[in-house]
Amino acid sequence: MARYTGPVCRLCRREGAKLFLKGDRCYSQKCAFTLRPNIPGQHGAGRHGKMSEYGTQLREKQKVKRAYGILESQFRKYFDIAEKMKGKAGENLLQLLERRLDNVCFRLGVGDSRAQARQLVMHGHVLVNGHKVDIPSYLVNAGDVITVAQRSASQEYFKTLKEEGGKGVPKWLEFDVAELTGKVVALPERDDIDLTIEEHLIVELYSK
Repeated sequence: MARYTGPVCRLCRREGAKLFLKGDRCYSQKCAFTLRPNIPGQHGAGRHGKMSEYGTQLREKQKVKRAYGILESQFRKYFDIAEKMKGKAGENLLQLLERRLDNVCFRLGVGDSRAQARQLVMHGHVLVNGHKVDIPSYLVNAGDVITVAQRSASQEYFKTLKEEGGKGVPKWLEFDVAELTGKVVALPERDDIDLTIEEHLIVELYSK
């Protein structure tokens, strides 16, 4: 599948928000968005005029797509599924995105960024309920157990992860860093999503 391969810090600057695409670097003083928050391009510093309603909705959609690292066709499929689910379409959409296996690995701290977590999944380092799953878009369910494959646990990256003790995880997940094992305690709720997103703008955009 096609994937954006350019400088990811440029995406944060374009959307005017930290999307945490480079892991720990996003929390450091070297973060490009902190150093240069203006829109990229020759005339970026002066492009802060009033945006149209459509432009505002489009930027919100682009922000979410770029944060989760997915392209338009797949994003639209998620929205179509979210519309058919019970509840609010916008919140359903975010829940589906959070349930992606690459995002869950990122939330567990197995990957420093969603891109790195996606790579770990695709390379077969992750098991779901004891079975290898190498599809980043796989949707987890409540009760699922995510583990690092035994043959992978001896690699230097995972040894370092154990030594560092892992990171905090959202309340809908649990993670035992010593065993490199996580569990989906419950499906994510809207309050569990820490990105600043106005999902109603995306619903309005696709409802036109």
